[in-house]
Amino acid sequence: MSSDTQPAMAYPTTDQYDRWKRRADEFDMSVSEFIQSMVEAGLKKFDASVEPDETNRELREQRNEMKDELDRTRDRVADLEEQLHGDERAAVREYVENNPGAEFGEIVQHIVDTVPERVNRHLDDLESDALRAENGEYYPTDGDGGGRGGGR
Repeated sequence: MSSDTQPAMAYPTTDQYDRWKRRADEFDMSVSEFIQSMVEAGLKKFDASVEPDETNRELREQRNEMKDELDRTRDRVADLEEQLHGDERAAVREYVENNPGAEFGEIVQHIVDTVPERVNRHLDDLESDALRAENGEYYPTDGDGGGRGGGR
């Protein structure tokens, strides 16, 4: 032992020691040399003071923005679902009012027969903010609220 060394103790498990010994043998080193080398290598690749990419405040702001956007989206979906269901309910109610005593099959047939008309109304409504039509084909808009109108 040279005069510029200091002994250090470690108490690995038997399995750890055996694994370290095998690896030391592969590098043609003593276990002591292997431990020293691995500790130094670990220190070079590891910085115990890790700086977070974002502060908690920034993360809270992002979370709140995302929650607000989610709430707006849920409200929009609820409005659209209500509009859709309202239109369908209105179609059934109008048919029954115009045909008192209508049977279930007649109501279903009326709904089937009038689907194209109702789909056209839905497409007209959606073309302003969710869909754009080009040459009779429909595409989603980029979400900016404006689509290029087309025709059917």
